[in-house]
Amino acid sequence: MATPLASRPTSAILSTLLFAFLLRSGHTPAAAFYLPGSYPHRYRPGEALAAKVNSLTSPSSKLPFPYYSLPFCAPQDGVNRAAESLGELLLGDRIETSPYRFSMLKNATAFLCRSDPLPPATADLIMSRIDDAYHVNLLLDTLPVVRHVKNLAAPGVLVRSTGFPVGVRADDGEYYVYNHLKLTVLVNKPRNGTTRADALMATADSVELISFAGGSKDGGGYTVVGFEVVPCSVEHDAAAIKGKKMYDELPARAAAGCDPSVVGMRVRANRPLVFSYEVAFVESGVEWPSRWDAYLEMGGAKVHWFSILNSIVVVAFLAAILLVILLRTVRRDLAQYEELGGEAGAVQADELAGWKLIAGDVFREPSHPVLLCVLVGDGVRILAMSVATILFAALGFMSPASRGALVTGMLGIYLLLGFAAGYTAVRLWKTVRHGDSAGWKRVAWRTSCAFPGVGFAVFTALNCVLWYNGSTGAVPFLLFAVILLLWAFVSVPLTLAGGLVGSRVRHVEYPVKTNKISRQVPAAQCSPWVFVAVAGTLPFGTLFIELFFIMSSLWLGRVYYVFGFLLVVMALLVAVCGEVSVVLTYMGLCVEDWRWWWRSFFASGSVAAYILGYAVYYLVFDLHSLSGPVSATLYVGYSLLMALAVMLATGAVGLAASFSFVYYLFSAVKLD
Repeated sequence: MATPLASRPTSAILSTLLFAFLLRSGHTPAAAFYLPGSYPHRYRPGEALAAKVNSLTSPSSKLPFPYYSLPFCAPQDGVNRAAESLGELLLGDRIETSPYRFSMLKNATAFLCRSDPLPPATADLIMSRIDDAYHVNLLLDTLPVVRHVKNLAAPGVLVRSTGFPVGVRADDGEYYVYNHLKLTVLVNKPRNGTTRADALMATADSVELISFAGGSKDGGGYTVVGFEVVPCSVEHDAAAIKGKKMYDELPARAAAGCDPSVVGMRVRANRPLVFSYEVAFVESGVEWPSRWDAYLEMGGAKVHWFSILNSIVVVAFLAAILLVILLRTVRRDLAQYEELGGEAGAVQADELAGWKLIAGDVFREPSHPVLLCVLVGDGVRILAMSVATILFAALGFMSPASRGALVTGMLGIYLLLGFAAGYTAVRLWKTVRHGDSAGWKRVAWRTSCAFPGVGFAVFTALNCVLWYNGSTGAVPFLLFAVILLLWAFVSVPLTLAGGLVGSRVRHVEYPVKTNKISRQVPAAQCSPWVFVAVAGTLPFGTLFIELFFIMSSLWLGRVYYVFGFLLVVMALLVAVCGEVSVVLTYMGLCVEDWRWWWRSFFASGSVAAYILGYAVYYLVFDLHSLSGPVSATLYVGYSLLMALAVMLATGAVGLAASFSFVYYLFSAVKLD
């Protein structure tokens, strides 16, 4: 199975060149390089390691809360916030220092702290967090802590799960907190006798440059390749912890009762909580480049791959059938028209097909042209952003090791693609207006405000809900200001610049002239919008399997990493959207209906309606544990925003494909 840290040809070349340069220049690199992602930190025996804590999260409530909102032990030097990227802040991550500190290769059992007697309100808060299944998320060297839990679907099989619960509610109705952590740190030591050059050349993807100035007898230190936990609820012996201070060693018998199936630390008002931990270091054969494999293997990879491949084969087969039928039909019509001539030929042409009769109306300006141009411009921007983001992620530049990199990259690419949105919208506006670019500033300005405005409004409303509930998912006001400034000084100028270029570029000249008086559209037996609504089923068939894993990643906290498959699915989706739109456009032209602009947009864009339907299905059958109106509001708001983005992107593809088809069709035929 492919890993996000494997097979990096670009990074191999860069690392090799860098290594050769350092050798020739006489310099020795002092640290290892990993491209893309983060570099490995090598710890000497006895060197300090410090775990960090992230927000408390829950699969049933989508409101993350600060770790120290509960009476956990704080570090002796105070709580400090870790430097976070823009993407981490938008995702609700709040990484802070913790009191869990160790020394490399030194096993220990330590006392942490005794809390003050719990006020009734604090005790009720802990019980509420336990009822909502909130989890504690520890991080060590960027690796989330994992625990092994029983798989209810397959008895006897253990599965990995990130984080551990705050506590548990026993059968007797009492609440117990997990106050003792049995931590295991998996470390890897480089092979003895490995030189810098051998280590570099032996690593095919060059993700690791094993080097330390001068070298040492311990082989250059150890890397952290795993972080596991067994949470326990232990009632400590009062005599054993009497007078203990933070990090004082506890006797082994003090933690002998660490059994996950047995609980002891009861949550009660006016009673303190005692926290402790034990840590053991275990040498592992897992190398640093492969340390994320344990996380990425979660979720049934075989089923995932088989489902995606099956979907790709079926969709490709259906798309090929549509394409063959369409090409054969159109070529036959064109060949027959070439053989016709005179009035008899014209009469026969009328009987053969109706699309030739509307040549004077097929390029007539659609209704609400400004809105159409704005939607297409925003759709091109979203589609290009999606392709670029997935491509970079597939190449490994947005690996799980870089928390928030995916969201940060997506936002940056979206801002820079304002130029493409403005250019596309204004160029389409000028083409629709037969070369008249008057009003292009209005089109470009509305393009810069349309989808960003809707998205920002939804985001602000949901953020206010998070603010009100005191969740770490709420974006700070300063970040709000930064996002607004980025939109005002990056996105808007680029969109206007793209519109300026689009207004000066020569428009697409139509192959036929448009009549001054529009032709009456014959009454149809069935509304064409019925076919438009049904057309979304085929594009939805290309992505509904992948959509399940994306939704699981967004709402169930699972790691999504198969961006290579997602890139293939995206290409198939674009192809199917174009083909479906072209087929419906051709069907409309054959019944002398020249109003194809909006129908071509919604023929492929109607897939958004099926995505919304699937979102409801997923909420009912897969997120049945989702609790509270706040979590439901967040789910509905972000699902609507996602469906709107998909509609704009697929709609732009459909209109572009139909326009190209209509242009080709009426350019190839010789009109009488």
